[in-house]
Amino acid sequence: MLEEEYQQRRVLPPHLRKPPPPETPFTFTIRPARATDLPAVREIYNYYVANSTVTFDEDAMTLREWKSKFAHLQKLGMPFLVAESPSGQLLGYALVSPWKPKRAYRYTVEDSIYLGPAASGKGLGRALLGELIAASKAAGLKEILAVIADQGAEGSIALHEKFGFKEIGRMGRVGFKFDRWLGTVLLQKSLK
Repeated sequence: MLEEEYQQRRVLPPHLRKPPPPETPFTFTIRPARATDLPAVREIYNYYVANSTVTFDEDAMTLREWKSKFAHLQKLGMPFLVAESPSGQLLGYALVSPWKPKRAYRYTVEDSIYLGPAASGKGLGRALLGELIAASKAAGLKEILAVIADQGAEGSIALHEKFGFKEIGRMGRVGFKFDRWLGTVLLQKSLK
């Protein structure tokens, strides 16, 4: 009898047995970047400069450098997209930039996708890469390259492969950051 009473007392009251309210869905809008987005873009990128090897940059980029890069990409007609939350917070960005400065490379670009730390793992990278590929094709570009660190960026490699990027090469020990040597994986996608 005491065991039955104990089991009954262990049952939570009805108001505590309700399931928790559903989590607010992760929503965002992808749009072309504007100059006013650059401070947030800088903050997202500089987080990775300071805390990871997904970029080989060792020095934070200044707002002046981002403004210069933005103006250059706009002049070339290169896609530069941002994802923003309904409240207007910048969650991530994606862009393409010229692969090499020589004119013969004008249809070949390298992509860059960076997400705010709280926005990763929610499908945003996939959405940004899909939109970036479509915008690059619409801009008349023909080839997109992805140069990805060979350590700590397995998710980025898998994401690109899901979009049809093929590995075309590897370079070992080409970067030195955080007191260790790093290599790169080179992937390519044709937009024909």
